Amino acid sequence: MEPNKDKQESSDSEEGTKGKMTLSLALVTLISAFGSSFQYGYNVSVINSPAPYMQDFYNQTYTDRHGVFMDKNFQTLLWSLTVSMYPLGGFFGSLMVGPLVNNCGRKGTLLINNLFSIAAAILMGTSEIAKTFEVIILSRVIMGIYAGLASNVVPMFLGEMAPKNLRGAIGVVPQLFITIGILIAQILGLNSILGNAEGKILAWEVFCGLCWGKIPPSHHHLVTFVAGWPVLLGLTGIPSVIQLLTLPFFPESPRYLLIQKGNEEQARQALQRLRGWDDVDDEIEEMRLEDQSEKEEGQMSVLTLCTFRGLRWQLISIVVMMMGQQLSGVNAVFYYADRIFQSAGVETNNVQYVTVSIGAINVVMTCLAVFIVESLGRRILLLAGFGLCCGSCAVLTLALNLQNTVSWMSYLSIVCVILYIIGHAIGASPIPFVMITEMFLQSSRPAAFMVGGSVHWLCNFAVGLLFLYMEAGLGAYSFLIFCAICLVTMVYIFFVVPETKNKTFMEINKIMAKRNKVEIQTEKEELMDIHTIQAGQAEKKEISNSDL
Repeated sequence: MEPNKDKQESSDSEEGTKGKMTLSLALVTLISAFGSSFQYGYNVSVINSPAPYMQDFYNQTYTDRHGVFMDKNFQTLLWSLTVSMYPLGGFFGSLMVGPLVNNCGRKGTLLINNLFSIAAAILMGTSEIAKTFEVIILSRVIMGIYAGLASNVVPMFLGEMAPKNLRGAIGVVPQLFITIGILIAQILGLNSILGNAEGKILAWEVFCGLCWGKIPPSHHHLVTFVAGWPVLLGLTGIPSVIQLLTLPFFPESPRYLLIQKGNEEQARQALQRLRGWDDVDDEIEEMRLEDQSEKEEGQMSVLTLCTFRGLRWQLISIVVMMMGQQLSGVNAVFYYADRIFQSAGVETNNVQYVTVSIGAINVVMTCLAVFIVESLGRRILLLAGFGLCCGSCAVLTLALNLQNTVSWMSYLSIVCVILYIIGHAIGASPIPFVMITEMFLQSSRPAAFMVGGSVHWLCNFAVGLLFLYMEAGLGAYSFLIFCAICLVTMVYIFFVVPETKNKTFMEINKIMAKRNKVEIQTEKEELMDIHTIQAGQAEKKEISNSDL
């Protein structure tokens, strides 16, 4: 009976350590994701719809200054810079992650980061009034730095605060808000709202028509002042202001407070507030074990991480997953989507609404990932996601090449686009960032995010730079390259990446230590326990011998 009783007690204890979604944890998750991740997604697609009007502004500004029209090649160069400076800024932002999170904390870094967004929003919102397109390009760099920091710090911050049974679901929330940001930018960028130079007149006329039946003469200057696309670009500062005002009222990452700052009391208070109960001894003890196992290592730099044998396979895994995420063709699918829907009979004027519908599918499927990641696990979603993307790219290549000869191939192309978006939304997009949080301990996590984030943004930049050349040279066969990348990533995940669902950071570290063929320091403690037991047994024998 006693073994069964011990098993029951241990299962009850494990059940007791499971965290729940408290109000405090839910609010800090939503505020962090809305104030930071949302803007990453928003600025990915915010310039797509108003692009022709912004380019007209570039040309008009140049003409006003120099008295001649801008050379077409120069205009193309300026617009390419406007688009590409965002991922390039993201790369620079990723390089700032380690120093900032180690010195200012996770929450502190998010608060500081808001200053980048607010400054860029003001510059972009006033660019038309100031008649300068240079500040738009500068602001795209600044927003890229902001997004580079946000895309790495938010998953790290939330992953360190979440209980192990909710870590996957909470870790997917930032990606959910990225997709929501993309969708909101697509909706606001519609021609009938803010996606053109005259959108401000339409919007203001609707408002005034409802209130007064016409625009009052005293309000005509407002119509002139409130332009469509500058407002669209400037709105990105609002979530930052909200986060700047609300996030200070929530606790810092308990792991940062205990392991890096050595402040157990503050860490305990933060945990108690996040968990909704006072007994957090088990989590504190787990953090202590992690702290003891890493004391000799200290805070790892990127160089140390890249040469440290004990983290070799974790590092390779995040590089492969991040490259697979960005090089799997998601940008190409969105690029081709308009053309695919037009070939299926959708009118050119209505393609923008189809783009919004694709964005909505992206949001719905990422939302689904939040709810299934803890039940199905990370590996299943990664394999299913990359598998769907791989199959979709292969069939899409066939459908695009045959759509001029076989009428129903256009509809098959649409199905492939939708399946691809579903695959990317449930696995390829959200899970890699969750895995970075889970596969590294406190001392190496900032450096790991710097590496993973840098690979993410460099691959994003490379795809944006090279895809047009690929499309011009290979056409629809470009998708075979993406198909191969998805397949290689899927095979790697199947053979190397472990399941991390419902495991502590130390348990995951032990799993990877076996693959790295190293012993982790917590095993020394286990040996000490064995020696203690053996010493106790020897002492008992001596006592029994003396009794005899």
